[in-house]
Amino acid sequence: MKLVNMTSTGIWLRAAALSLPLVVAQVGVEKLAGTAGFQIGTAVAQEQKKDERETRRTPALRNKVYEKLAEAQTAAEAKDWVAARAVLDAMIDADGKRALNSYELANVYNLYAFINYSNEDFPGALEAYRNVIAQPDIPLAMEINTKYTIAQLYFVQEDWRQGVDMLLEWFAVTDQPSATAHVLLSQGYYQLKDYDNALEQVNIAITMEEGKGKLPKEQWYNLARFLYFERNDIDNTVATLENLVKYYPKDQYWIQLSHMYGEQKKEGWQLAAMETAYMQDMLTKGPERVTMAYLFLQGEVPYKAAQVMDKGLKDELIDPTSKNYEIMGSAYRQAQEVAKAIPAMEVAASKSEDGELYARLGNVYLDGDRFDEAIEALEKGLKRGGLRRPDNARLSLGMAYFNTKQYDKARKAFREAGKDERSETYARQWIKYLNSELERQAKLAED
Repeated sequence: MKLVNMTSTGIWLRAAALSLPLVVAQVGVEKLAGTAGFQIGTAVAQEQKKDERETRRTPALRNKVYEKLAEAQTAAEAKDWVAARAVLDAMIDADGKRALNSYELANVYNLYAFINYSNEDFPGALEAYRNVIAQPDIPLAMEINTKYTIAQLYFVQEDWRQGVDMLLEWFAVTDQPSATAHVLLSQGYYQLKDYDNALEQVNIAITMEEGKGKLPKEQWYNLARFLYFERNDIDNTVATLENLVKYYPKDQYWIQLSHMYGEQKKEGWQLAAMETAYMQDMLTKGPERVTMAYLFLQGEVPYKAAQVMDKGLKDELIDPTSKNYEIMGSAYRQAQEVAKAIPAMEVAASKSEDGELYARLGNVYLDGDRFDEAIEALEKGLKRGGLRRPDNARLSLGMAYFNTKQYDKARKAFREAGKDERSETYARQWIKYLNSELERQAKLAED
């Protein structure tokens, strides 16, 4: 008889498989924080090289303009933002702005952007950076660097559409896009729910790193795992999770891998993955322990299931609910450990509101030849009601009465059970056996 099911556990496992610890905005902030800097007259491309095939006639940065920019930069480096802005404002007042060429003006806006970013004025930084790339004939490397920074700032502000569009512009002008850039684009597509393009980009990044003999970052595998799962691509989800448990072994990945093996109908592998996590003390949450117990029961290893529940309840990791004690008691009973099953079922029944668990407790007492206690529990269960099979409970009650030689009560219980067609045949056989036993006893008395 199957006493437990995995419906609720299956829902919990699917939720675990869907989880994606991914915050794109944080990735953008971290990247910008490491690269946002300023050097006059220098365009520092992020892992990009200038396309030597393209020639631009960039105006010169004149010495008097350089000196003013250097003054503003010195103030900015000292975090004297007022002084830095004052110098820049004076440079682009009504007359001064017309006196600057496009490259000089781009450097002014670039320093404005640095000041705004340093003060976490991201909209102001964006506006300044857009003014940088609006200038004609700036160095290609400066354009490349600035477009990448603009894309990151859009992501910081969670403006995913414009962030993706700017990144695509950046890809069109850059010569050697990095794996990190492909991941950033993938994250933008993910936020726009364009999962196909997101998966394509993160896979490009993973392939690039693997091609260099490097280990792709955990977050990249994790994003790919989520995207494969969203496409219901179970095989590739499993392959990605296998990489995660190999290179970044964590409890969540072992649990997810176990679930996905279940999706592939590989029950043995499913159990093995979960048990591996359990043996490494990775299952630190109650639902995880309960899942482990269910998998042992499905794998027909009830004693291990009972031990998992027993330890989890004693360690207060598993909630002491009626259901959880029932799982433990049922597991011990299936393992033929009746003496251990009884106290678990007693607790389960005492916490229950209906009579079902008292009926089950009565059956466990019956297995342990504790007939008087079986009678008490079964009677209590029938009185409370809510039994799935009251006919089965009455059959068990009849057996308990029979074993205590209360034959009239046993006969009555069997007759009540026989009113249900599902137990009619079995009840009739018991009554026949009861009658033959009474005849045997009468004959012995005569002899």
